[in-house]
Amino acid sequence: MIQLSKRLFYATEAVLYIAYNAASEPVSSKEIAGKQGMPSRYLEQMMQKLVRAGVLRGVRGPHGGYLLAREKRRITLADICKALGEEEAIPKSTPLGNQIVVPVLRKFQASIAERLHETTIADLYEQATEHQIRKSDGERTDFNI
Repeated sequence: MIQLSKRLFYATEAVLYIAYNAASEPVSSKEIAGKQGMPSRYLEQMMQKLVRAGVLRGVRGPHGGYLLAREKRRITLADICKALGEEEAIPKSTPLGNQIVVPVLRKFQASIAERLHETTIADLYEQATEHQIRKSDGERTDFNI
């Protein structure tokens, strides 16, 4: 089974957590890291990459944290993947590898990339709502229309 990176999983979960739990108040990386059971320093590095890529917006101050930089429907999993630098190149090899194995792996990569581009945070948000996943303890309300 092809595995996507843990970084991609945690970053996607963090963005979804923000979408699912933030209304107009930012969500702190400390809160997200606590929910994910990881060191906040590790998560913070990913969050900064997501801010630089325009996926998240950082809010400074005592009640600071992160908000989505765009609408949920305009953030794809490919955006998150690209922000993290998760696009792996297939190495050059022997003629057998280059002519036979590489084309097959490129097809797999293209299929995965297509799915990442098709799937938005809004899609994941809807799934979370359908599964009636409880929002964070603060019970923030989503006022987006």
